[in-house]
Amino acid sequence: MVERGEEAGEGPGSAVARLTGRPVTSERALSGNLAEVTLEDGRVVIAKRGDAPGAVRAEVAGLRWLAAAGAVRVPEVYGHDERWMMIDRVPAGRPGAEAAFRFGQELAALHAAGAPAFGAPPPGGPEEAYIGLAPMRNAPGTDWPRWYAEHRVLPYLRGAVDNGTVQPGEAGVVERVCERLPELSGPTEPPARLHGDLWNGNVLWGTDGHVRLIDPAAHGGHRETDLAMLHLFGCPHLNRVLDGYREAAPPADGWEDRIGVHQLFPLLVHAVLFGRGYAEQALAVARRAVAT
Repeated sequence: MVERGEEAGEGPGSAVARLTGRPVTSERALSGNLAEVTLEDGRVVIAKRGDAPGAVRAEVAGLRWLAAAGAVRVPEVYGHDERWMMIDRVPAGRPGAEAAFRFGQELAALHAAGAPAFGAPPPGGPEEAYIGLAPMRNAPGTDWPRWYAEHRVLPYLRGAVDNGTVQPGEAGVVERVCERLPELSGPTEPPARLHGDLWNGNVLWGTDGHVRLIDPAAHGGHRETDLAMLHLFGCPHLNRVLDGYREAAPPADGWEDRIGVHQLFPLLVHAVLFGRGYAEQALAVARRAVAT
């Protein structure tokens, strides 16, 4: 359900009532731009406000594209407009080894669902999308090393240099990684359907024993990028997640040696958003990559 958004000052309860046509009995602010809203019929939903142009449309399209794979579970989208979206509340459970193994298998199935091209946006999603709070351009390409350098690494390297997080003299080592990507990126693979921002905070462990993924930056990419982000920011029972993934669709030989190459993208995004500490991590990863 897509409707015209109301004024910027509209609250989550009013937005949910407008989008559902049902009275709201309570609302509770959560972190940031999230609120838990209870409807008169007893349903409890999460209302999320998108402050950047196109952010809600990109996230809704991403969630629906991931759901269409019939693999990893995602919250259902009940309604949205240009400013607000309304999704399932996921009752929080405890991470477990069995759920982790199943998540690994489901993640492999999600990736195998594929995408039309590297950088392809979800159907109905905008080309100008977001990863977290950072703009992310979904421009399709056919050659992963060239596309990854042009649309995932170098834009954020330039942003980090422009804001002073990376010094101009330091940028060369990342540029050398980009030049060597054809030899560093491993065997050629088809475009995978990526979550795109797969850090631990976007992996919800439900009380029903199933993982659900939220806040996607979905696009067509290399499946090792999602795996690299799980390694970068940690994930409960990561070894069991990887066991499940390997059983369903083993990554290409040597993929663990390529984790750093795939981490350059999220590290540089974080350098732009959050500062020098992430820039130092990105530079260290780049130095290791060119030393191989």
